[in-house]
Amino acid sequence: MATLREIELRLKSVRNIEKITKSMKMIASTKLAKAQRAMQAGKAYGLANSEVFANVPSDKPTPNKLFVVISSDKGLCGGIHSSVSKATRRALANAPDSPLVSLPAEDATADPSSPIMVVGDKSKGQLMRNYGENFQLTFNQIGRDIPTFADAAAVADMIVQSGVKYDSIVVVYNKFVSAISYESAVYEVKGEEALRESNAFKVYENEDNATRDLAEFSLANALYAALVEGHACEQSARRNAMDNASKNAGEMIGTLQMQYNRGRQAAITNELVDIITGASAL
Repeated sequence: MATLREIELRLKSVRNIEKITKSMKMIASTKLAKAQRAMQAGKAYGLANSEVFANVPSDKPTPNKLFVVISSDKGLCGGIHSSVSKATRRALANAPDSPLVSLPAEDATADPSSPIMVVGDKSKGQLMRNYGENFQLTFNQIGRDIPTFADAAAVADMIVQSGVKYDSIVVVYNKFVSAISYESAVYEVKGEEALRESNAFKVYENEDNATRDLAEFSLANALYAALVEGHACEQSARRNAMDNASKNAGEMIGTLQMQYNRGRQAAITNELVDIITGASAL
């Protein structure tokens, strides 16, 4: 059984941890409010993309997919990073619950050897174990604060300049459902060739540069919308994780305090028994 001194030291340690987790929860709550405002503004970019391709859909199949996984470099936020990693694994394995099933039937499958690019070190470490040969590019230091369109444009430019061949890009990200929940989702962005060869775009006499610029701008829009939504999910998950950690620390403090009080009371009782026994022996 632990001594009173050991219980006292552990109580002090747990109380310090509780102070840290409460502070981190307050910081995450403040950041979540800012992240939600940025997410609402960033969603307009994603809606603009959706509206363009809803009116001019690309009917060309896209067998060659490039997966871009959106995570971050920071931890202490629950399963936010493993959510997109698991979704990517299911998509590459063509599992029945693959996130690609939400896409048109001709685009709902993926080659297990499809190239992968990851934003953030956390999902990079999780996916590298099984799909290290698929990795083409990784990005970090993005999303330390609220992501900007310049961040998304820089990532999009590096993807285009990487020389990786693809028909479409599948962006895997966390979709914000509410302040206490999120879910993994995908968004497909057609590549330049898929846009040029589609029947809907052939109606218009677009120059090559215009089609290329549209494809790159659409990718930047999609990445920006995914980055800001993923950032809001991360802050929400971190706040919830720190809230749960604070509650667990409080419960542990109560248990240790009771154990300490019982041990202290037992020590006092033993001392009294010794005193009374000694006095009665005189």
